Amino acid sequence: MSVITLAPVPVSSPMPAGLEGRSVVIVGGSSGIGLAAGTLLASIGARVTLVARDTRRLAAAVDRVRATPGATVAGITADGTDEADLERAFDRAGAVDHVLVTAGALAVGALLDTPREQVGDAVEGRIWGAYGTARAAVRRLPAGGSITFSSGVYLTRPIPGASAAIAGIGAVEGLTRALAVELAPRRLRVNAIRYGVVDTPLSRTSMGWADDAAVAEAGRTAPLGRFGTAEEAASAAVFVMANNFVTGTVITVDGGQSLM
Repeated sequence: MSVITLAPVPVSSPMPAGLEGRSVVIVGGSSGIGLAAGTLLASIGARVTLVARDTRRLAAAVDRVRATPGATVAGITADGTDEADLERAFDRAGAVDHVLVTAGALAVGALLDTPREQVGDAVEGRIWGAYGTARAAVRRLPAGGSITFSSGVYLTRPIPGASAAIAGIGAVEGLTRALAVELAPRRLRVNAIRYGVVDTPLSRTSMGWADDAAVAEAGRTAPLGRFGTAEEAASAAVFVMANNFVTGTVITVDGGQSLM
């Protein structure tokens, strides 16, 4: 399929305030980094649409973002791993300038103890969720629009018992670079954020942290003495959305975890 080359990507303010009035769809926006990104974006005047498959959690997330003064936010129930569902979600969302994908389950277990069927949904959901979101978004994004995926620091600092999960995020980083090249003629940008350990509901569940004290104790030996907050992690996604000269880039936000 041929693509008509457009004029150069528009020049706009690289500061977060440049996102005022822009429309952002967050796939996986009902908790954690996605919800934090929605709140940050609403606080600077962006129009936010949260997409998630759990209706109850999504409604609570929309209410939380709506509490931000001046917020414009909507919620759409959809499965972020189902391309047809994503197409319907983007149809409902209407005009969109930027897309953030934070959805994705963890797949853990030692290689010899973890058959494919035990990790298949999590790994394939992360890869095909990113790919399907990109397919649904591309035809709707304007020049200067962006797609931002989520990765993880264990890709460059592997740990035992996470080979399937690491393979999945490796595929997402490869997809990031490939799509940045493929979609450049459309003047669309594609980036990824490589997160370290961040204090989110998913992390607390997977790590077995029962409360704030457990999180603090676990993070005590991290380079900066604690793990990152969801807001700190989400701010990196806001940066790459706002800066029209960033594409094909994987930004690490890990508090120095990859150095140890």
